[in-house]
Amino acid sequence: MKSSRLVSILLLLQTRERMTAAQLAEELEVSVRTVYRDVEALHAAGIPLYGDAGHAGGYRLLDGYRTRLTGLTAGEAEALFLAGVPGPAAELGLGGVLAAARLKVRAALPRELRAHADRISDRFHLDAPGWYADADDTPYLPAVADAVWNGRVLSVLYRRWREPTDVRRRLEPYGLVLKAGRWYVVAGPGPRTFRVDQILRLDPCDEEFTRPGDFDLAAYWTAYRRDFHERLHRGEAVLRVAPGTRLTGAAGEALASGGEREADGWTRVTVPIESVDRAHDAFLVHGAAVEVLEPAELRDRIARTAGALARLYTRNPPDPAVTGRRDRPDGHLPGAGDPVTG
Repeated sequence: MKSSRLVSILLLLQTRERMTAAQLAEELEVSVRTVYRDVEALHAAGIPLYGDAGHAGGYRLLDGYRTRLTGLTAGEAEALFLAGVPGPAAELGLGGVLAAARLKVRAALPRELRAHADRISDRFHLDAPGWYADADDTPYLPAVADAVWNGRVLSVLYRRWREPTDVRRRLEPYGLVLKAGRWYVVAGPGPRTFRVDQILRLDPCDEEFTRPGDFDLAAYWTAYRRDFHERLHRGEAVLRVAPGTRLTGAAGEALASGGEREADGWTRVTVPIESVDRAHDAFLVHGAAVEVLEPAELRDRIARTAGALARLYTRNPPDPAVTGRRDRPDGHLPGAGDPVTG
């Protein structure tokens, strides 16, 4: 829209101080002729916009003509720009809106605070998802966000983990939460929590709902996360851990907070576990640096796995002609200790 474009020209000139018609046209993705017409419109509106000819020429605003945000400290300006996460905004269909908002805020900042904000953008980049997690497919996220914003009921086909897996649900979406790169919708009645990537089909409804006035999304999520962790670790395991070994998650916290140091330097510690299956995988990766003492079921399970590995690796080695693997004359295996390249 022309009105939006005129505002963008003003903000760009406040931010960059001087721009040519060609630069403005490229930034706004319009023709130079359109920029000329927009500049004439700004002149007609009484905006003190001037054009200088020559190599160092371009359009500029009269010094001092700008809208300022007052009361912001340098730290607040830095935090403001650190809070803008373009990835999630784009997933919600708000990428362009966020970019425009950041431009407006930056243009309104005094010069010294603008420098602080730019420093944050140059030095920090937020990338929330983990390395080894595939990106969730969330085609219905914009529609869910729209229903959250407008207070409209959703009818969804939802896939859950237990039978029957595919169920129909009526949702009154109260809010969206992004956790470790995964989107969740908190919805009534209840409220309850649903993964957006598990919505198989979504049918918008004309029905509206009233969000409870006392519902606090942040407080709900804090309580939900705490309850989740309490339900997650319902079992315990007793371990002996070798010196220098680092455990992760709840087991790491238990090891860091205490344990009984034994004469050989190992530490005996009781750690929470979710299940025997998950504990088996988590502790086995530490090899001989972690010994499971209890429960007996977990110890026996790891012993069986260790026995199977021992049998696998003590049998006759495979024929190099079959595997294509060759040892160097110096006995060094290819790749062992060699630099890792992209």
